[in-house]
Amino acid sequence: MAHAAPDSRSPAPWQFWTGTLCAWLLAIFFVVAGLWKLSDPLATTARMVQALVPPSLALAAALLAGTVEAWAGLLLLFPRWRRWGALLCGLMLLVFMAYFAIFYERLQGDDCTCFPWLQRVVGPEFFITDAVLLLMAGAAWLWARPSDGWRPSLVPLAAFAVLAGGFYAHAVTSQQGLEAPHEITVDGKPFSIRHGRVFLYFFDPECSHCHQVAQRLGKREWENVRIIALPTVNPQWAQDFLDAAKFTADISSSATQLRETFKFTDPPFGVMIEHGRQVASLPFHDPAADEAQLEQRGWIKPAGPGL
Repeated sequence: MAHAAPDSRSPAPWQFWTGTLCAWLLAIFFVVAGLWKLSDPLATTARMVQALVPPSLALAAALLAGTVEAWAGLLLLFPRWRRWGALLCGLMLLVFMAYFAIFYERLQGDDCTCFPWLQRVVGPEFFITDAVLLLMAGAAWLWARPSDGWRPSLVPLAAFAVLAGGFYAHAVTSQQGLEAPHEITVDGKPFSIRHGRVFLYFFDPECSHCHQVAQRLGKREWENVRIIALPTVNPQWAQDFLDAAKFTADISSSATQLRETFKFTDPPFGVMIEHGRQVASLPFHDPAADEAQLEQRGWIKPAGPGL
């Protein structure tokens, strides 16, 4: 009896299981990363701006990245669509690596976290880990059967797009608090405070209480917060004040403009802004209590011994 010859194109068992394992691991990574981005689109937009994406494109980039990542990860879970998912993941990894290579000098050392609970910064390790993921995508593509049924594969893409829209609508409608101006001047250049976390610190360079508060804040470790210092008088002494207090911050000349929105009597005074809206004001009558509020909201890390 004649026996059919084995299909030389079929992967060996070890190849099949290696490709499957790579596909599953990549699927977990990309689905979780995509849903994490979509779950807080405003925070993702802020990270896009920090990564030098133009502010006008940052929101679209955030929603697109989260949607496509989740979709590509889901495709990897289905053998009939695995090759397409692996191809999409590989292309995204190449784009990410190329982008950060182009802007490496400006972004080196910056946070590039794209997965919850996994902190990453732009550096050699970033390219090594993405290269490993790229190899996994290659294995998942190489040892998977040809994909088919492209129309049904678009159904989860549409579902993720609807989910993205829902998350964005919820984020916008849930925002409360005073709305910050669209733009201020920081270090002599226009700057938008509508993205991410921004802490405004109003101070008088000749105020001893302002100096004491700045010293305390300068000793704390901040969590992805842009700190902007605003002298209410004598702006020519602002940098000397910050240097003496060892408080690292950008200097803005827009104190008068911002005081029209965030009203207070005398400095020191702090304003916590998230995605363009005030979430809290800190009068610093009791600096320890105000620092505790910054800790509770996750803006600074818990104080260590002696602070």
